[in-house]
Amino acid sequence: MHLVSNKENLDTSTPTGKLMLTMIAAINEFERQNLLERQREGIAIAKKAGKYKGGQVKKIDDSLFTAAYERYKARQINKVQFARELHISRPTLDKLLKERVAP
Repeated sequence: MHLVSNKENLDTSTPTGKLMLTMIAAINEFERQNLLERQREGIAIAKKAGKYKGGQVKKIDDSLFTAAYERYKARQINKVQFARELHISRPTLDKLLKERVAP
């Protein structure tokens, strides 16, 4: 399979086109690695300053969760309402349900 781009004048069926595509991929990988390195440095600086808050686990009151879960099971509330009561997002609620109510 070959890629042909008229805008960039690139055709991977030719040796020159393959070379150009390889160079573009290498530059992209280099830029991505630089971005990740800068991100790690920024996180390290923020940790030293005590400002890094990433990876925080939501603390949910068990009694509040249990009461809302019972109402959810009885179909009195839906998942959106359940999540709002716990002040969390739907994906976080799905994760909690998977952890706490797994069969």
